[in-house]
Amino acid sequence: MKKLFVLLSGAAMTVVVTACTKSGQPPVGGDRAPVDVRLEAAALGEVARPFETGGVVRARNTATMVSRIVAQVREVLARPGDRVRAGQPVIRLDARDFQAGLARAEAGAAAAEQAVAVARTARAGADASLSLASATHRRISELRAKNSATPNELDQAVAGLRGAEAQAQGAEAGIRQAEAGLVAARAALDSARVALSWATITAPFDGIVTEKLAEPGNMASPGVPLMVVEDVRGFRLEVRVDEARVGEVDREKPVEVVLDSPPGAPAAQAAPLNGRIAEVSRALDPGSHAFLVKVDLPEASKLRSGMFGRARFSGPAHKALTVGAEALVRRGQLTSVYVVDRDNRARNRMVEVTDAVGGRVEVAAGLDAGERVVLAPPATLVDGARVREVGR
Repeated sequence: MKKLFVLLSGAAMTVVVTACTKSGQPPVGGDRAPVDVRLEAAALGEVARPFETGGVVRARNTATMVSRIVAQVREVLARPGDRVRAGQPVIRLDARDFQAGLARAEAGAAAAEQAVAVARTARAGADASLSLASATHRRISELRAKNSATPNELDQAVAGLRGAEAQAQGAEAGIRQAEAGLVAARAALDSARVALSWATITAPFDGIVTEKLAEPGNMASPGVPLMVVEDVRGFRLEVRVDEARVGEVDREKPVEVVLDSPPGAPAAQAAPLNGRIAEVSRALDPGSHAFLVKVDLPEASKLRSGMFGRARFSGPAHKALTVGAEALVRRGQLTSVYVVDRDNRARNRMVEVTDAVGGRVEVAAGLDAGERVVLAPPATLVDGARVREVGR
C-alpha cells in the first residue's frame, strides 16, 4: 500500500513537471531561495490505539432529600441554583404536633425529676427513723441485760428496728424507681426533640440545589423526594465501556476527557481534561452489555452536572509508523505531508493517517520509516521547493 501511494504521488508530480518543462517554464521552486524548515524522520515505535466512549458528567456526591414524617410543607427556603451550606434549613414542615409532643415530654421529665426528689426525701426520713430505732433497740437491750426492762419492751424495740429497716429499704427502692422513671422521661424528651427536628430539613453538605420537587401546601411523606442537592466540589464523568474492551481499561493511567463547550462558548475552548478512573463497575448492564466506568475530573469552574463528555482510554500497544501531528497538511478531505528528498527538495505526498495520540499521528500508508518530513510547513513552501533544515 505504501509503495502504491508513493508511485501514484510520484507519477502525478512527474506529469506536472513534464508539462511545465514542455511549455518552456522551469519547475516550480527550481530557482527560489531555500525555505527554512524543521524536519523530523518518520519512525517506527510502540503506539497505543485509544478508543473513545461518551457519557454524562455527574457530581460525586448527590443527596435526594426526603421527609421522615407525614406532614404538610410550610416553607421551601431554597430554589434551584441556590448555594447552600451544610446544616442550612431548606424545607420546613408543619411541626405543631411535634411541638406539643415536646411540651408533654418536657413536662414528664420535670415530673420525673420531682419524683426523684420526693423519693430521696422519703429515704432521708427512713434513715432518721432507722437511726432512732437502732438506738432504742440498743438501749433496751442493755437494760434487759440488767433486768431493768421487761421482755415486752425488748420485743417492741426489736420490732421497731425491723420496721425501720424495712422502711429504709422501701425508700431506697423508691429512689431507684424514681430515677428509672427520670431516665425514661429524659429519653422521651430526646425522642420528642429528634421528632421535632425532622420537621426542618437541612442541607447535608455544602453544595448547590439542582431540583426543587415540593411546593408549600404539598403533603410530605417518607420516601417522596422533596429536593436534590449536589456537592459542586467534585465531578466525575460516567461512561459505559463495552464488555469486549473493559479489559483494556488501565485504572492506573490518566484518561483524556473532552467536554462539550459551555453554552455560547466556541468549541475551540473545550480543552481536554486529565481524569482518573475512580471506579469500574463489576456488574454488567444486561441491556447495553457494557460496564459503568466512573472517571474523576479535576476541579474546573465550568463543570456542570448533566454535561456530555467523551473519555479516551489507552488501548493495547502495537508497532506503527508515526510523525508529528503538526506535519500534516489538510485540504478538504485530503491529507498530505511534505517529504524532503536527497536533493533537499520538498515533495508533497498524500498519506493516510489515524487519530492523533499525544501530538503524534499513526501513518497507515504513504510514508516509509526514516523519510524526513517537514514540521509545521510554512505558507511559502510549495511542491519541489528547496529547503534548508534549521532545527529539529
